[in-house]
Amino acid sequence: MRILIIEDNSDIVANLYEYFEPLGHELDNARTGQGGLARVAEQRFDVIVLDGMLPGLDGLEVCRRLREEQQCNTPVLMLTARDTVHDKVKGLQAGADDYLVKPYSLIELEARLHALVRRASTLRTDQVLRFGDLEFDPGTFEARRAGQRVELTPFGYKMLVALLRAAPSLVTREELEQELWKDDPPLSDALRSHIHALRLAIDKSFPQSPPMLFTVSGVGYRLVDHNVSK
Repeated sequence: MRILIIEDNSDIVANLYEYFEPLGHELDNARTGQGGLARVAEQRFDVIVLDGMLPGLDGLEVCRRLREEQQCNTPVLMLTARDTVHDKVKGLQAGADDYLVKPYSLIELEARLHALVRRASTLRTDQVLRFGDLEFDPGTFEARRAGQRVELTPFGYKMLVALLRAAPSLVTREELEQELWKDDPPLSDALRSHIHALRLAIDKSFPQSPPMLFTVSGVGYRLVDHNVSK
């Protein structure tokens, strides 16, 4: 599993690393809520362990932003010292998938994380999206071009799926912004930066192949299969 730990207590973080890394799991850590949101925007994780009492941006707000603003579907297990039913309900309402009260058993935590990842995998469709030599497999959450794996950010995956579903038709800027941010796009032209990163991943990383991602100035973006276009 690729596990993101959003926790500010260094002893807890060290304990989780000591337990999970020897078992073959890959861990990353953010010490603040904002840092956790940034990690999720940049990388894909199988599951997130979220402290409920982070300084500043607390766990409830982080979870809410993950679900509502970043449209992140990664399973979230919230760790907290708050153990009332009301607290648990608030965590689940914020978007957490499970709730574990401190102190906890590491064996139980591992079992719960495996269960969350297993449950999430059953919700994915097995239909592979393909256009030209570019494909995305929702079952494994892997993108490939010409058989080689393409590493993308969570936003990159979302844009690629939208483009593959529409290909070879155009996807407007507004449609992509809706896909990424729903009805609350950022004031800056963040979409341009995400498109640039996607182009680097699927085109610039494959100089032996013709580019596939094209910009229709002022309108949107589309994928082109040169083998068909000739």
